[in-house]
This record gives sequence, structure tokens and C-alpha cells, in this order.
Amino acid sequence: MNPETVNEQILVKLLLEKFDQLVDTVNAIPAELVNSYLPVSGSNSPVQILVHCCGMMRRWSSTVNLGIAVPRDRDAEFSAEMSKHDALNLATDTRDAFVADLLRTVMPEAPADLPSGREVDHWMATCGGVLLHVYEELCQHLGHLEITRDFLCRPRT
Repeated sequence: MNPETVNEQILVKLLLEKFDQLVDTVNAIPAELVNSYLPVSGSNSPVQILVHCCGMMRRWSSTVNLGIAVPRDRDAEFSAEMSKHDALNLATDTRDAFVADLLRTVMPEAPADLPSGREVDHWMATCGGVLLHVYEELCQHLGHLEITRDFLCRPRT
């Protein structure tokens, strides 16, 4: 990693730790449950949460911050079904690409390609701010995943 300041180093470490926690959580769920849902309309499976986080991370780190388009079908992320093995491989590939994006990112600079059709938020002023948004999203989705895991893996009586 080439983050120039201590704050940048901390942000990178937090981003990777949170993503690794998502991956570890999916890995700990039995394979037969990773495509299962909560009994609530609109809930997502562990695979869908992980696939969405992979797409979200690369959109912001590459497409937005670097201006290098990464194809993404956000709607398909929420209907994804795949084996646990394939989901974990996707996560490994995504993490590697995300780290490569971080190495090219100059945190204090403005993002190269802000999303169109979206109100510009205060955190979009710098690439570092965009990555703080990624961290926020990873934290939110990790909580969602943990609730899903706890329900799916609960003892059955």
C-alpha cells in the first residue's frame, strides 16, 4: 500500500478488515445455506450481500475514483445465486482488484468520474471521502449479513 498519511493507512486497513470480515462470515455459513433468505420480503441471501459488496467496492474504487469503468449490474447482485466456493473466489478476485485500485488512488484528489443522476454528497469531494463511503457501506452490509447468518444458522427445535 502506498497511502501517504497515517489517516490514509488507517482507512485502507479498516476497509480491508471489514471486507475480510464479510468474507469470513460467508465462509462460516454452511454451504447449503449461503443462498437462503430471511422470511421477510426483500431480504437478501449471504451470497447476494457479498456479491453486492464486491460490485459496490469496485464501482467506487475504480469507476468513480479512477475513471476506469468496471461493468456492474446492481439489480443482478440482488438476485445472484452461486456456490459458496464461487462466491469466495469472486471475493478474492475483488479484493485483489480493490487493493490494486487503492495503490493507484490519490486520496486528497477529486474522483475522476462522479456518478451521473445522483445528488453530489459532501463525501464525494475527494477519493478518500469516496472510500469512507465504501467503508460505511461495508459496515452496514456486514451487520445485515450477521443478522442473516444468525437467523439461518440458529438452532432448530
